[in-house]
Amino acid sequence: MARHRGCFSGLYEGDFGLSALTEKLCASGVRVDEAQALDLAAEVADDCDGEGAVELGVDLRCLLESALPEELIRTAWLAATRRSFDPVDFGMDMRGWLRRLADRYPARSRKKARGYGPESSPSSMGEEELCEAVVLEIRTSASQLRHAMAKSGFAAPLPESVPEALEGIVRESDGELGFRLFLRVLKSYGVPVAKDQYDRLMVLDTKLRYPGPLVYDGLNVQWLPVDTTRRDATGDFGFSELTSWFTGQWHDHTARETVQRAAANDDTAETPGSAAALLLEDALRLLESSLSSGTITTLWLAASDRGFSIDRMGIDARTWLQTIAEVCRERLQEVAPSYTPVKPPLQSELTGPVLREIQDLTPLLADRTVSPGWHEIPGMTAAEALKQVVTTVDPDLGYRLLLRLLHVLALPLTEEQYARHRTLGEQFGYGEFHVNELELLVEHV
Repeated sequence: MARHRGCFSGLYEGDFGLSALTEKLCASGVRVDEAQALDLAAEVADDCDGEGAVELGVDLRCLLESALPEELIRTAWLAATRRSFDPVDFGMDMRGWLRRLADRYPARSRKKARGYGPESSPSSMGEEELCEAVVLEIRTSASQLRHAMAKSGFAAPLPESVPEALEGIVRESDGELGFRLFLRVLKSYGVPVAKDQYDRLMVLDTKLRYPGPLVYDGLNVQWLPVDTTRRDATGDFGFSELTSWFTGQWHDHTARETVQRAAANDDTAETPGSAAALLLEDALRLLESSLSSGTITTLWLAASDRGFSIDRMGIDARTWLQTIAEVCRERLQEVAPSYTPVKPPLQSELTGPVLREIQDLTPLLADRTVSPGWHEIPGMTAAEALKQVVTTVDPDLGYRLLLRLLHVLALPLTEEQYARHRTLGEQFGYGEFHVNELELLVEHV
């Protein structure tokens, strides 16, 4: 049957439909009976105020209305569940089990997906494009999948038949369901997934409007070593990104806890520990620089929109940086104990272009203040501090702090200025959303 795909990320927090049922069965860790399997199916159906029943029903009909052989469907099912529930053991064939579920969860309309904006719209990825992409990934993993299944001691189905069964579901039933079942099999057997393949899986995640955890939770990714010269994050990072954690409502946590959360907030494309390593690198550059504590304080207060006023609390800027560095080292010891901080070379050739952007904003900065009316920081004072970072510490860090200041002060940009910022972002190797967020500040003529 033709599947109409909704915006799954607007509804679900993780897996859904038939693949979510296989996850629950596999997670049980024991062989379950028919009544227990039906209870788990009810949990899947109840997800998201009953919306889970919609995708479960669609998945079931995709299989039942296909011409797939009975044994092929059973092979994929047993692999995804690690044979925690085999309908044959309870006097049913595979299609009989699926029909029983389908009778409980008949077709009904979806609710509208929650959320707003382009990312909340349904996927426009064509079925043929999706099927070809998923089949490629199944074939990429086929050898290691067979090896992992053979090592697990799993008796049936034969490991050799599983990739073929998954391909059959993709081509003859539904590419999206086949993709989710493929992911479940990878996770069920801890099949190693190389970083380049993981990146391709996450591209499909984005195109299908999945909730991110559906792909990466439980996946055995073979991460590359932590390397701060490899810019895998799509947005801000390091010290400049940390300042954003202290704007708004961070006060449910202590300052140290907030730093801990930021240091552990690796982008889904990053090796675990990357966020801490990048933040540690920035903190050490500032700690070891010739900047005065007053200048560092100004940088922090301006970029965080005075969200955490270290000056009013009697906290020296370098003491604050030492706390940040300590938290980062704790995180790295936990997830990347072999990592040793190495300062990459500065991109000094970009010092001039960054200074020119600061200078270009001088007329606007002269009339703006951070935290107006309460221990305000003149825009020009913040700009002078930025210039010192650019010229004496790191043009990359200085530029990222400039981008933060643009957001804090909501400075209007011309289309020409925005174009220059995008070029600078590309030269620094930033992720696709790091500079693009400035588009909200552009005044279109």
